[in-house]
Amino acid sequence: MVRRIPTEEITKNIKEMCIEANHCLSSDMEGAFREAEAKEQSPLGRKILCQLQENLQVAREEMIPICQDTGMAVVFAEIGQEVHFEGGLLEDAIHEGVRQGYAEGYLRKSVVGDPILRENTKDNTPAVIHYELAAGDKVKLTLAPKGFGSENMSRIFMLKPADGIEGVKDAILAAVKDAGPNACPPMVVGVGIGGTFEKCALLAKKALARPINEGSPIPYVRELEQEMLEKINRLGIGPGGLGGTATAFGVNINTYPTHIAGLPVAVNICCHVNRHVVREI
Repeated sequence: MVRRIPTEEITKNIKEMCIEANHCLSSDMEGAFREAEAKEQSPLGRKILCQLQENLQVAREEMIPICQDTGMAVVFAEIGQEVHFEGGLLEDAIHEGVRQGYAEGYLRKSVVGDPILRENTKDNTPAVIHYELAAGDKVKLTLAPKGFGSENMSRIFMLKPADGIEGVKDAILAAVKDAGPNACPPMVVGVGIGGTFEKCALLAKKALARPINEGSPIPYVRELEQEMLEKINRLGIGPGGLGGTATAFGVNINTYPTHIAGLPVAVNICCHVNRHVVREI
């Protein structure tokens, strides 16, 4: 049976998610901070981690944005095939939710309407929206505001099949080394392997929204995530880029089938807050 959902409900939820994501750290990231502080071997690194957590506490209690860069809104909309939206276009409803959220939450408007002409849209729209159909009558929304200090450090590598898994490891490390302090470490590293040029980038972006304490269900990928986290944390970049053992909180990897002639790899890096909120309607 078809379930009917008014688009105004989508707008309401997206608005609230924009405000929540920019003021409150997700529970998985809070746990990552505590674990990193306990393991950090550098006194300066521990001090920076403590200061970052104090900042996050003030942001939550005083309803002040976690970061001055409140990001470009990225939305993953997983839509059950038995859902019918009423009252307007779904895409318009999502954009309206972003507009309201950034206005009512007093969040910085960082989006320009044309990449060359650079005129600010003044309401942080449009969002970047990714749609996916699923079974059932539910709608799962994931909102991840993406700041560009870390986004600008992301990379795509079109490797040869012969490069194999060692080539993948080298690509991930190269991206993290190049990012250095610019991605506001400790960072979260999202990796997409496979598909095509654009598919691997989407896989990497979506990987960032996976809970950081939830490894890949594929055994070899889960092992690769742990190996890369250990190697990244031996780079010495550390919290704030000032040295230490906590360069990354986690490495999340998604894979997808690919062509016999290619091995695409995307590395999407996120800063220490890795903002994301998930709701099911």
